[in-house]
Amino acid sequence: MYSTLFLYLRDPISVPVYSPEGEDAGQVVLPDVFRVPVRKDLIRRAFYSEFTAALQPKGRDPMAGKRTSARSLGAHHGVSRVPRIRGSMRAALVNMTRGGRLAHPPRVEKRIHEEINKQEKRLATMSALAATSIPDMVRARGHRFTAKYLPVVLESTVLEAIKKTSDARQLLEKIGVYDDIIRAKEGRRWRAGKGKMRGRRYKQPVSILFIVEDHNSPFAKAVKGFPGVSIAEPWNVNVLHLAPGGVPGRLTVITTGALDKLKARFRVNVP
Repeated sequence: MYSTLFLYLRDPISVPVYSPEGEDAGQVVLPDVFRVPVRKDLIRRAFYSEFTAALQPKGRDPMAGKRTSARSLGAHHGVSRVPRIRGSMRAALVNMTRGGRLAHPPRVEKRIHEEINKQEKRLATMSALAATSIPDMVRARGHRFTAKYLPVVLESTVLEAIKKTSDARQLLEKIGVYDDIIRAKEGRRWRAGKGKMRGRRYKQPVSILFIVEDHNSPFAKAVKGFPGVSIAEPWNVNVLHLAPGGVPGRLTVITTGALDKLKARFRVNVP
């Protein structure tokens, strides 16, 4: 268990809890992790660390572009000294020719993972969680919502009570976050460049992040088909979920059971 002294910037945050029918079911005080200072520098650094950790090293065949009989004719022939294929004047081998080698090809030994300390990564995740409770930061990311208090908290009974996507849509409309689903749907666009030919045809904006106890619950399966939606559990939620692109303030919906597990995961002992 970590023991860290934090200077909380805000008073304890109380937000309403919504029932599976979208009605007010009381109040809940958010865990202290939602009160820590928002460190944008740490969040961006942790994002790059977790993003680059999933990249696969790649390289080139050392002989790529060099399997040719091209040799330079030398001086005094009235042509440049670029290597040329024997029996013709076609240039080859060097990097400025068609089919030639690359000047600086990617190498597998290049270090592409940006390292980060465990304490810094932990603080960055806590800071990104705190940003989800600041409406101005969530709105600055482009999210659309009419809810007055963030994050939106649902009773854990919603996990079994809602089994259809149509019911989930009605609930999201009542709690004031479905406008962001529409924004993500309308924002889907064709990717510019050759990525269209490599399995990345579209670019999809991110929308709501659902933090639930069980990602296999009926409710999680009902909402996972919405455009831009992500589903995470309290034990594995990270900066990639909370701050896509390294920008904090993602629109988040949390269940009461997930709140308790987040409190246990990020427990802070203040002397």
